[in-house]
Amino acid sequence: MRVIQFECQIVSECNRGDVVFLPRIKLATSDVYLPFVLNRRQFPLIPAYTMIITKSQGQTFDHVGIYLDEPDFSHGQLYVALSRSRTPNDVKIYTKTSEV
Repeated sequence: MRVIQFECQIVSECNRGDVVFLPRIKLATSDVYLPFVLNRRQFPLIPAYTMIITKSQGQTFDHVGIYLDEPDFSHGQLYVALSRSRTPNDVKIYTKTSEV
């Protein structure tokens, strides 16, 4: 059987740019009350969801990531995006340029 794994690049502050490999993890139940053993394989990933800024108005999130691909981003949209998080420490902004 071949080994399946993801090759990922870290984009957060710590270890930015490093390449890591995420292998599948084998899990099996150890419940003695079950007449069978349940085996499964999964990747150690946390699902993330995206939405456009206008759809996020009126909602609050634990963590917010903002991807500024284009420099012509209106100030009203940026305010809405920055104000969706509960605390400023939970906002991450990614931009290709150093100008924000």
